[in-house]
Amino acid sequence: MPTHEILGGKVQLFQRGNIWFARASVDRQQIKKSTGKDSLSLAQEVAEDWYLGLRGKSRAGLPLKEKREPSFNDMADLFEAEYEIITEGERSPAWVASHKARLRLHLRPFFGNKGISTITSGDVQNYRLQRAQQFGRLPPRGADGEFIKPPKAPSRSTIHDEIGTLSLVLQTAVRHSKMAGMPMLSSPYKKQKKVFHRPWFTGDEYKQLYKATGKAAKAAPDAHRWNYEQLHDQILFMGNTGLRPDEAKRLEHRDVTVAMDADTGEEILEIEVRGKTGYGPCKSMPGAVEPYRRLLARAKPAPLGRKVERDRKERRGELAPLVFDYPKRTDPLFPSNHTDIFNDILTAEGLKEDREGQSRVLYSLRHTYICLRLLDGADIYQLAKNCRTSVEMIEKNYAIHLKHMIDASAINRRKPKPKKIAAKPSIKDDEE
Repeated sequence: MPTHEILGGKVQLFQRGNIWFARASVDRQQIKKSTGKDSLSLAQEVAEDWYLGLRGKSRAGLPLKEKREPSFNDMADLFEAEYEIITEGERSPAWVASHKARLRLHLRPFFGNKGISTITSGDVQNYRLQRAQQFGRLPPRGADGEFIKPPKAPSRSTIHDEIGTLSLVLQTAVRHSKMAGMPMLSSPYKKQKKVFHRPWFTGDEYKQLYKATGKAAKAAPDAHRWNYEQLHDQILFMGNTGLRPDEAKRLEHRDVTVAMDADTGEEILEIEVRGKTGYGPCKSMPGAVEPYRRLLARAKPAPLGRKVERDRKERRGELAPLVFDYPKRTDPLFPSNHTDIFNDILTAEGLKEDREGQSRVLYSLRHTYICLRLLDGADIYQLAKNCRTSVEMIEKNYAIHLKHMIDASAINRRKPKPKKIAAKPSIKDDEE
């Protein structure tokens, strides 16, 4: 490999491929650098300037070799390793996986190899703008090739969760002294939020809902009756426990115990809940006991096969008797959410949207439980413990819009009017 020396042999130039590289020894350190040039004359000029810069750094006591700054991807890898270990048992695996999914799908492609200390508030705002112009799952197209409804951009809560994951990565960089401080992550130009309540069912609407699901379960054909009955009991179960849908999906029969409440003398369910906040206990309303007993007594759906084949075997006398399998301790209470049936019943009953136009989903049953308990005068602190949330969250999202939480007698007070005092006769009047 041919080598060229310049500056009296202090700098050597050598070639790799078509590019010339320079190397030099300064303060007993061998340093190499690419000139980025394929011409020897141009590479000599770059190498001279580079060497003189090294001499200047040496005299000033500065480091000669440039350290590579950690990138966003490096800090994201460190965050994933730390978060999964440190939060072991405190955050559910699904919650940890959600952070990894946000990093993989959105944050890494945008920030990627960008130096972690160079990320500014402007970069975060540019990320928000880019995400607001993207679409998730596109709606189906009609016969004319157009979307049957406009594509939906990411919701505010989706982008909020992604910014939360970004904040955790930047906090990791600050802890490891890779950043001097956190950039401002809050969204600019935002006004004070209006008071919006989460979609829930009022007492009458909840009664209308479970009556409709019970009626649909009785009228359902045999092939689908199990699904309708499961949905009916799931609505009653979640409406009397306040479980999140993901918590209900993880429940197994060994996590639920029918117990006698010593304070009320009624049968309730004692539930060991595992969800996004880890483990937490829950005590149900008495109305959840009977639906759970029906879940225990309901056999799993047996595979019937095609009706034509069943009829043929029945004519030949070859049809084997059905063997029913009942739930075991390790079986989930709700193998499926039956979302399609739930939405169809909501639409048929006119309950799909609330007064504000917000769509009601299975999560609305948790909101319904909390609101109805507050209306019945439940202690807000005990309710927060039972729902594995905070008092602040309940006051912010539920109690603020319930009219029964306002004590009219404490507001409609009137200051008593002072009594009129009769004027005393003056001395002058007495003398006359």
